[in-house]
Amino acid sequence: MAAAPPRARRAGNREGSDGGGPAPPRPARGGRETVRAAMAAAGAEERQVLAQRLKAAVHYTVGCLCQEVEEDKDVQFSKQSIAAISEITFRQCEIFAKDLEMFARHAKRTTVTTEDVKLLARRSNSLLKYITQKSEELASSNMEQKEKKRKKSSAAKGERTPGEQEAAVTENEDSNMA
Repeated sequence: MAAAPPRARRAGNREGSDGGGPAPPRPARGGRETVRAAMAAAGAEERQVLAQRLKAAVHYTVGCLCQEVEEDKDVQFSKQSIAAISEITFRQCEIFAKDLEMFARHAKRTTVTTEDVKLLARRSNSLLKYITQKSEELASSNMEQKEKKRKKSSAAKGERTPGEQEAAVTENEDSNMA
């Protein structure tokens, strides 16, 4: 019997179609999955860099606060104590962030609201009072800004605000009576 003819190369064969040797190995995953994995790795690396920067910022702020206390109370803080306070502060902030996320998720929301923050601060009466006061101040400030924008846009369009319309009607009535 004659020898079998050599097999034809298929497109899926790992060897190159030009016969120049084996092709580079394919990734174990599909194209999209490989990109997602690379993005996740880059995302994890970026998150780590951001976490380090945030830790450094917390450490710096704690150091500044400790300096203020040193000046006011005539005490000294060691570098180790400042580092410990910074680490505890950072860990507690991580816990707060997870709790806030869970509060929003429980309410079937994707956004953390001031109500979530108030819920988090419920055990500290002074903190809850402060947060409530600040949220009310922000709400009133936002309302004032919206009112200013509305006045500007209506003035630009040549329209009158409800208060201006009422004043104009009263003015017209007064002139008609005279």
